[in-house]
Order: sequence, then structure tokens, then C-alpha cells
Amino acid sequence: MRYRTLGGTGIEVSAYCLGTMMFQDGCNSDHDDCVRIIHAALDQGINFVDTADMYGQGESEEIVGKALRGRRDDVVLATKVRFQMGEGRNRSGNSRRWILKAVDDSLRRLNTDWIDLYQVHRPDDSTDVEETLSVLSDLVHQGKIRAFGCSTFPAEEIVEAHHVSERRGLGRFRTEQPPYSILARGIEASVLPVCQRYGMGVLVWSPLAFGFLTGKYRKYQPIDLSTGRPTIRPERFDPAIAENAAKLDVVEQLVELAENIGCTLPQLAIAFTVAHPAVTSAIIGPRTMPQLEDLLKGAALTLDDAALDRIDEIVPPGTNLYNPNAPLPPRSLTDNARRRRPLTDRAAA
Repeated sequence: MRYRTLGGTGIEVSAYCLGTMMFQDGCNSDHDDCVRIIHAALDQGINFVDTADMYGQGESEEIVGKALRGRRDDVVLATKVRFQMGEGRNRSGNSRRWILKAVDDSLRRLNTDWIDLYQVHRPDDSTDVEETLSVLSDLVHQGKIRAFGCSTFPAEEIVEAHHVSERRGLGRFRTEQPPYSILARGIEASVLPVCQRYGMGVLVWSPLAFGFLTGKYRKYQPIDLSTGRPTIRPERFDPAIAENAAKLDVVEQLVELAENIGCTLPQLAIAFTVAHPAVTSAIIGPRTMPQLEDLLKGAALTLDDAALDRIDEIVPPGTNLYNPNAPLPPRSLTDNARRRRPLTDRAAA
């Protein structure tokens, strides 16, 4: 396993980070099996574990807490806050009120006294970013978290946050967690360069493109939309949709490339993400032990320039073949009031 420094934090983390979104009811609900998978990952050199409070409404954090008993000091532990937890108002978002409650809940579920990396899961345009940075800075001073970062923030909001931190003398986002894969390279244009400019660590999610780069879904094979990931987002797998047909064409070319290199398609896909100089670690999210074992076999894989050039030919740099953040588009696109002047103003103009 290779190790890298997480931005400017001085913390060394493995180039593969174990994501635990699959450890919950509806995915892998066998807690003992999940603990075995986490232990196997740690035994193979992974020292970076990422979870979130909203994964299974806290179930994933509870599983991670069980797995890290007796091993906590050797693990860099990351979790996230933002999404709705339980019923009622003010149980989500990036406000001081909610974050102070959410971090204590996460600490309890994780059975730990501190969180190494506490991440804001998504932007929250109802909360001033200064409010969020202020409470996160306080949590660092209190010793409840060691560092904090953001997840799936657009480049302009990362820049704004850094400017606010500098102007107000607050702690700053040390990391960003964006979606990144061969099929979704859009962050290469601005997010990754911005992270490099500010010395941020980057841990990327969905390097297998929502399962499309597992090799399970092929152009000339029927795709069962009634099981697995297609049941969650069937529109991402239906071959009748032009976007998916294009992805299937790409998969065939990548499978050929992987065979020529002597690796599997998932191994190729993850090796591609960690080849970018801005990327610190790629999050792998196995549901089963065999999935983990296959992914870890590629941990030492390094792609040469010829392989990376071929990938660039198949999917040009900066290109998204699908929108990896489609479930959560910004309100600037979904709220008509943010894109249209009031009718009276339009008439006056």
C-alpha cells in the first residue's frame, strides 16, 4: 500500500481509503461481516476509513465504531455532516446549531473521543459559510476533530470558503471529497486545480462510476435493472438512454485496455484516479469480502504514460459522460426564482 500526506495536515493516509456506505441495511446489514471486511482492509495496509452520519442513519458509523475497538490509534477516521438525520426541523444542514449536535452523535456512534477529518457533506446555501467555518474551528480547538474539509463543493465555493477563513481568522477546509472517475472527469478543469492551489488533500468518491466500471455491465449483455445498483438509479443503467449507451461503448474500450495491461477493469479505474497529482486517496466501497480482495490486488498498480494517454483518447480530460452529482443539483439550476427576474422587472426592462 502506498501512503501520501493529506494536504497540509501532516497526516499520512493510504492511497486507498475504505468507504463504508455499503455497510448498512439494504446493502450489507451483517455487522459481523462488515467488521471482518474493515479488519481485512486494515490488515492489508489501509489506514484511512471514511463514513458519514447519514449512511443508514448512523448504522455505518456504529459498525465502524465496533470495528475500530482496540485499533483506533492506527486509523485516520473521517466522517461527514449535512443531511437529514431523523424527523423534525433543524436536524440537517451546516448551521452551528446542528453541527454541534451532529458531531457529538457521531462521536458516540463511532465510540471515539475524536474524529480525524470532519467533512461538510454538501454546501448549504441557507447557512453563511462563515457560520460553518466558525463552528468547525471551535471543534478543532475543543479537540473533538483534528481537521475539517468539504465534499462535492464547486470550485467557486471552495475559493469563497478560503477567502472567508483568511478574512475572519478561521480554520480552513483542508480537504475536498469530489466524485471522480474515468467516466466523470469534470473536476479536472477547476476543482482539482483549486485544491492544488490551496494545498488541500483530495479523497475522491465513486471511482467506479456508480458501479459502471466494475465490468458487470457490458454492451452486448442484458442489464438486469431489478437487482443491485440499477435498482437505486435505473436511469443510469438503461442502455436505451443515449448517455448510457455511450458509457457502455467506453467500457468496452477500457476492458480491452485493462486486458492489455494485465489487470481488471476496477483496478484500472481506481489506478487512474490516484495517478492525478491532486488526488491523495481514492475511496473504495466494497460490499463483500471478495470485492475488497479484488480491489486490493490492484493497490500497487501504476499506470504508465501510454495507458494514461489511451484513457485520454477514450474519454478526453475534463469530460463528464454523466453527471455524478445528478441527485443533488445546485438550487441555482433547480429554483426558477434564481434564474428568472420577477415578471415585473422583465416587463420594465
